[in-house]
Amino acid sequence: MIASIGIILMSGLILGKLTGKLKLPPLLGMIAAGMIIGPYCLNLLDEVTLTISADIRKIALVIILAKAGLTLNAADLKRVGRPAVLMCFLPALFEIGGFMLLAPKFLGLSLTEAALLGSVIAAVSPAVVVPRMTKLIEDNCGTDKGIPQLILAGAAADDVFVIAVFSAVAGLLGSGDFSAAGIASVPVSVISGALGGILCGLIFSAFFGKFHFRDTEKIVVFLAVSFLLTALESSLDGIFAFSGLLAVMAMGVTVRVRLPFAASRMAAKFSKIWTAAEILLFVLVGAAVNLTYAAKAGAAVILIIPCALLFRMIGVLCCLIKTPLNFKERLFCMVAYMPKATVQAAIGGVPLAMGFGCGETVLTAAVISILLTAPLGAWGIDCLSQKLLKTNQVN
Repeated sequence: MIASIGIILMSGLILGKLTGKLKLPPLLGMIAAGMIIGPYCLNLLDEVTLTISADIRKIALVIILAKAGLTLNAADLKRVGRPAVLMCFLPALFEIGGFMLLAPKFLGLSLTEAALLGSVIAAVSPAVVVPRMTKLIEDNCGTDKGIPQLILAGAAADDVFVIAVFSAVAGLLGSGDFSAAGIASVPVSVISGALGGILCGLIFSAFFGKFHFRDTEKIVVFLAVSFLLTALESSLDGIFAFSGLLAVMAMGVTVRVRLPFAASRMAAKFSKIWTAAEILLFVLVGAAVNLTYAAKAGAAVILIIPCALLFRMIGVLCCLIKTPLNFKERLFCMVAYMPKATVQAAIGGVPLAMGFGCGETVLTAAVISILLTAPLGAWGIDCLSQKLLKTNQVN
């Protein structure tokens, strides 16, 4: 196992750097590294590593959600107003609806399986979007109308919403409970997860606001609580609907509100942890892809993903109704809200690990969505921002 971890980290780092040199997101190189060293190609990873791959990816997801929660400024949503709130969920709902409409016909999935697929693909990627929006803010590009702030705030909450929907639909599909009680578990899991996270965040803030600890020790406690919240979801399965992943995010947001300075320092620490976690996440996702199956299902998936993206773009347009944004600025928002990567890598293999019949299809679609939209979205943001957005002159 130790040798496999070394191979994962080294191959992911090298190919990620090479991809970055080509002005493409490094995560593409990491996924390619996983495909090369995985069991369907060179087979350099041992069985133990592959067995716990799902758990490692879950840990990486907890880390990125914790970081996102600690960096999400709730005031940004309030400042940008109604469009930012709508961007948190409406484009994702449109895209999930697109998959529910198209996937049964093109991929042979049931309606619930199509909803599960849509909930995996629908999240926008913070790994691609966040650094680019931050740069636009630094360059004062589009800031006069709050465009990068709108996309930043909406994208962070979009991930939370999609993960909550995924958890609820996966539970529904796993139990086979399509009764009114089963459907009611979706909002219950969202509300209970949010409340549980807020409670933990308040306790965390009160304790560390009163007693002094090093930031590293705060990170250890935060991660420990996050892992316990995630494990609680599994323990309560079939008893009570609870979204552990949403709870992690809500805890981070609460700490950000109560202890903003400490939250910023903790987020910086999480960024360093994410450097290694990101490599593990994307390489292991690449390793899990069945290349033979992907070759067979790839054509249909490549067809359906752009179609579903059109639904997403329509959702973005609906969010921007009655805003001062002109056509070019709205077009930029549509492109900027397109990239997929982090969430797809983190949860794309979960249905397969849970033994769902649609698992191979969902994982293949998750990887293909990353390969298609991450480089295209990154290129679109970098190129179109200069052509479609106004840069403010700072005196």
